[in-house]
Amino acid sequence: MAERQPSAQVRWERRTQRPLLALAVAFAVAYAVPIVRPEANASLTGACTAVEWFVWGSFAADYLVRLSLAGHRGHFVRTHWLDLCAVLLPMIQPLRLLRLVATLLLVGRRARMASQIRLTTYVVGAVVGLLMFGSLAVLSVERDSPDGNIKTLGDAVWWSFTTMTTVGYGDHAPTTGLGRVLAVGLMLSGIALLGVVTANIAAWFIARFEKDNLEERRQTAAIEALTAEVMALRAQVAALSGGPVPLPVSDEEAAAPPVPGPRRP
Repeated sequence: MAERQPSAQVRWERRTQRPLLALAVAFAVAYAVPIVRPEANASLTGACTAVEWFVWGSFAADYLVRLSLAGHRGHFVRTHWLDLCAVLLPMIQPLRLLRLVATLLLVGRRARMASQIRLTTYVVGAVVGLLMFGSLAVLSVERDSPDGNIKTLGDAVWWSFTTMTTVGYGDHAPTTGLGRVLAVGLMLSGIALLGVVTANIAAWFIARFEKDNLEERRQTAAIEALTAEVMALRAQVAALSGGPVPLPVSDEEAAAPPVPGPRRP
C-alpha cells in the first residue's frame, strides 16, 4: 500500500520553517539595535523599522498562503485564530510593541506546528526569546520614565529573569502602565513554561515506568512459557519410562524448603 503523501499545506510549512526562523532572528536584531543604541542615527533606526515590518509581513503572507492551501479554510481559521490575531494586531495601532507581540506569537505558533522540533528545544527557545524581548521591551518603556529604576540593559535582563521565575526581589520594578502590562505577560509566560517543563518531566517518568512494566510482563510471560515447556517435556519423559506423570509445581511449592524425612536410628 502506497504511503499517504503530505498535503500541500504541510509541504509548505516544512519548506518555509527555516527561512521564517531566520527572519525571526533578523527581527530580533532589528528590534534590539535602536533600544541598545538609543543614540543611533535616523537612517539606522528607519532601516530597523523597515526590517521589523518586513518580517511581520512575511509571517502574515505565510498565514495567507497556509490559509489558501488548507483543505477546510473555516476549520483552519477556527484552529489558528491566534495566528490571525497576531497578523491583525499591528494594524490596529502602529506601535513597535505591538509588532513585537505579534511577531513573537507568529514565531511561536509557527515553530510549534513543526513536528521535528522537540518540546525541549521549543521551551528553551521560548525562555531565551522571552527573556531577551521582555528585557528590551521594558527597557524601551521604562528608560525615559522619571520614576523608573530600569535604566540599563543589565537591569532589564535581571528584572526579566526574576519576573519570569516569579521570584520578584523588588529591587527593580516597572512604574509605567505599559511596563506593568509587560510584567504581567512575562509572569504568566514564566508560569506557563514552568508548567510545560514539569509536565514534560512527569511524562518522561511515566513513560519510563510503563516501559519497565512492559519489560517485566514480557519476562514473566517468557518464564511461564518456559515452565509450560519443561512440564511438557517431563510428561513426555514420564510417559516413555512408564512412570507417573508429574504434576505441575506452583511457584510457592517450588520456593518452599524441602521437608526433612524421619531420621534413621
